[in-house]
Amino acid sequence: MSKFSELINQDQPVLVDFFADWCGPCKMLAPILKDVKETMGEDVRIIKIDVDKNQALASKYQVRGVPTMLLFKNGKQVWRESGVLQKDAIINVIKTAN
Repeated sequence: MSKFSELINQDQPVLVDFFADWCGPCKMLAPILKDVKETMGEDVRIIKIDVDKNQALASKYQVRGVPTMLLFKNGKQVWRESGVLQKDAIINVIKTAN
């Protein structure tokens, strides 16, 4: 859990994708997030958290459904959304956090 805290405590926005292997929408979101990373490069860090393997972390952030994305900036949660969003919408949220 402390490694997670280190990861989200950065100047750079950190997008955390809470997902599960069995989740259909999560599979749809994965290539969208890959595109976001390719477009934004070093302007964002994207971390994927498997809720089945990290139940304590999912519980801490009250993740009840997957996919759920949380955006952190300097360790503070600045945005949260459940479900699949399009690339442009995700990029706009990240840019707003910058």
